[in-house]
Amino acid sequence: MAQTHKIVLTGGPGTGKTTVMHELEHRGYNCFSEISRQVILEARTLGIDQLFLNDPLLFSQKLIQSRQRQYNEAGKQAAEKVFLDRGVHDVIAYMHYAEADYPPSFAETCRQCRYDTVFLFPPWEAIYVSDNERYEDFGQARAIHNFIKSAYIAYGHHPVEVPTGTVKDRADFILHTCGNHSPGMM
Repeated sequence: MAQTHKIVLTGGPGTGKTTVMHELEHRGYNCFSEISRQVILEARTLGIDQLFLNDPLLFSQKLIQSRQRQYNEAGKQAAEKVFLDRGVHDVIAYMHYAEADYPPSFAETCRQCRYDTVFLFPPWEAIYVSDNERYEDFGQARAIHNFIKSAYIAYGHHPVEVPTGTVKDRADFILHTCGNHSPGMM
């Protein structure tokens, strides 16, 4: 069996990553969902409205552990391509954005988790929307984008910027860049 290619869709908040991820899933690709909203909602059941703002380190520890599990699980898939909505490097990017310290284990996790391709979704004001889990304004989203790009580059990745356009066009761009349009083939 061929090696599973781990492909990350990343970028600042509100850039269309999850919508494109749903399109790829609809087309039959194996996709791992973003998990930060789940962590946020779990914290709310404990009475913590914004865990990242209240305790960025605890929030980030939960995220990096979950994303590392996703990374490991992606490598066990029978599919040749697996798409992940964000990767472990996003955690460090957000910690830098928050100017928060993090343990050396975060950097070690980033060194160990190598993705085959990283697609970076740029800030796009026309589609940006805030909600209960996405509290950043567009200026903050733009700053986060820069931290994310820097984090992936710092760990040896070469992010490919996804052009703005329709969901179909963006998904097609990703698949074309990966080398084909059929699930399970590389």
